[in-house]
Amino acid sequence: MSTAYVPQQPQQQPHGGPPQEPPPVPPYASEATRLLCAGAYLDPGYRDRVIDELYLDEQRIVAPSPGFDAARVLAHALRARRQELLWAAAVTGLWVVGIPLSGGLLAFLFWPSLLLALAPWIKGRAERPPLYRRVAAFLARWWGRAQFALFTFYLIAYAFGDGSDDDFSSGSSDRYYGDYGSDGSDLPDVTDVLVPSGGSGLIEVWQAWFGIGVLVLIGLCVAGQRGQFARALAFELSPQRFPDASSDPAEKGDGARFQRLMGRIRLEQHAPLIMYDEKHPFCGAGAAYDTWVLAVELRPDDEKKQQPLSNRAILDRVRPLIEQLRLPSEYAGAGVRDRLRRLELDECVFLPVEGLLDRDQAPYGPETFEQHRASAVEEGAEKRRHFLRIRVGGWEEELVVTVFVRLHTQGRMLMLEIAPHVLTPVRADFKDADRVSHRFRNNNVLGRAAGAAVLVPGSVGRSLVTLGRGLVYGWRLLTGGHAGALPAGPAVSVRELAAAPAGSTFQEMDVSRYLRSIQDRVSHGVRLALGDAGFETGEFVQKIVNLSNGSTYIGNAEGATFAVGDKSNVSSTTGGPAPQKGSGSNGAE
Repeated sequence: MSTAYVPQQPQQQPHGGPPQEPPPVPPYASEATRLLCAGAYLDPGYRDRVIDELYLDEQRIVAPSPGFDAARVLAHALRARRQELLWAAAVTGLWVVGIPLSGGLLAFLFWPSLLLALAPWIKGRAERPPLYRRVAAFLARWWGRAQFALFTFYLIAYAFGDGSDDDFSSGSSDRYYGDYGSDGSDLPDVTDVLVPSGGSGLIEVWQAWFGIGVLVLIGLCVAGQRGQFARALAFELSPQRFPDASSDPAEKGDGARFQRLMGRIRLEQHAPLIMYDEKHPFCGAGAAYDTWVLAVELRPDDEKKQQPLSNRAILDRVRPLIEQLRLPSEYAGAGVRDRLRRLELDECVFLPVEGLLDRDQAPYGPETFEQHRASAVEEGAEKRRHFLRIRVGGWEEELVVTVFVRLHTQGRMLMLEIAPHVLTPVRADFKDADRVSHRFRNNNVLGRAAGAAVLVPGSVGRSLVTLGRGLVYGWRLLTGGHAGALPAGPAVSVRELAAAPAGSTFQEMDVSRYLRSIQDRVSHGVRLALGDAGFETGEFVQKIVNLSNGSTYIGNAEGATFAVGDKSNVSSTTGGPAPQKGSGSNGAE
C-alpha cells in the first residue's frame, strides 16, 4: 500500500520539552534548486537564458536567490549544453557522411527535417501565439512530415527492390492502370519525380541500404541523448542524491572562468547588500503583490510625554512582534509544521550598481555592510535604501513570500512602505521531470524505439540549430568584450524565468495568510512605537484599516473632487461633511 510523501516531522523532546526542529535545508539542496537544474535539461530556451545571464555577461551581478542556489543551476545548464552540443555534432556528422555515401538519397530528407526543426520557432514561445503563427507552424510541421515520409518510403522501396526501379514503377502501373501507359510513355516513373535520371545507373542498392543504416544510427543517437538526460534526472538530480553537492558531476567543471563566476554568484546571491538595476530594483523577489505606501502626520498626544522617535526605534519595536510569528500555539502540540516557524528576518540595503568599475569592487564585506546599514536606516535616501526584509519559504521553497518594510520620519511625518513580493511555484513541466524520467526508463524497447523514431525526421534540423546557437554563443563570448565591460545590475532572475503564472488554490491561501500575518504585525508594531513615543495613533489606525479593506482613506474631503462606486458621477464639494462610503449611485456599502 503506497502513501503520500510527507516531509520529516519535528520530534518531541523527552521530558515534555519543545519539539526538535529539523535543520533548515541549505539553498543548494532545496527542492526549488533541484527542479531548476532539471529544467536546464528539459528546456533549451531556459538553459540559454540561464547561461547568458550568469555566464556570458560575467560583469552582471546576480539577482538575489531566495531559497535556491543559482550557481548550481548554472553548473547544470553548462553541463546540459555540452551534452547537447556533442549529440548534435554526432547527428550532423552522420548526415554529412551519409549523404555522399548514400548517393545523395539522404539529401532529399534535409529540407523536410529543417522544416520540422523550424516549426517551433515559427510558432513562437508565447502561451497563445497569433493565429498566423499557429497556421504557419502547422503547415510547416505537416508538410515536413509528409515529405519525409514520402522520401523514406522511396528509400526503403528502392532498397528492397534490388535497384530495379523499372519493376517497381512499371509493374505497379500495369497493375492499377491496365494497358494505359504500360510502355512508360504517358505515366511518369516515381524515380523520375524523386531522383533525376530515374536513379538507374547512378544509385546502387547498397547505397540505399547505407542510407537506411544512417537513419538507424541517428535514431540510436536520439535515443542515447534521451537516455542520458533521463539518467541525469534519475541519479544526480534525484531527491535522494541531490543534497550531496560534493558528488554532483556538474559542480566539478574545470576552467578559471567557471570557478570564478561560481564563487562570485555564491558571494552575491544571498548577501544582505543588494546591488540593483534602476529599472528592476526588486529583481529576484518575484511579482509585486498589494504594495502599501502610507504617510501619517506625527501629532503629539497631550496626555503622554513625548520621547525621541527614530527609524531604528520603530524597527526595534516591530522586530520582536514579527519574530513571535515563529512560535506555535501552546495547545498545538508537537506536530506544528506551519511555514511561519521558519520565517527569516533580516535587514538589507539596496545600492545602485552605477559607479563601479569592476564587479569585484562591490562592497560585500560584513564591515562595509554594517556601515551602509547604520547610515541608510535613518537617511531615507532615493538610491541607497534600507529595508527590513521578512521572508517565508513555503512548499519546499517553491512558494516564496518576501515583504520589504521601509520606515522614515521627515518633517513631522511618518512614511511607511510595505512592498510584498511573491515567487510563484516552479513550472509544471519542470516539476514533472521525475515522472518523465521514470516513464522513459521503465518503458519497453518498442516504446523507446518508437519515441526515438518520431524524433529522427527533425534531427538534422534540430542539430544544425543547436550547433548554430553554440557558434553564435562562442562568437559573442570571444568578441563581446564582456570581461572588460562595466558592472551591471541583474536583468532577469533565473528563478523568475522558471516561475509558473499562478499557484494553486492552497498556495494562494497561504500567500494571503502569510501577508496578512506579517502586515498586521508590522502595523501593530508601528502603532506601539508611536504610542510609546507620545504621538497620537488614531489616524494611523484608521488608514491601516482602510488599506487592509482595499479602499483609500480620505483624510479631508473639503474642496476635493471624488467619486464613489463603479457608476458614480464626479462631483465637487465646497464645504459640509465628507460624504460617507456607499453613497454612490450603485448603492454599494
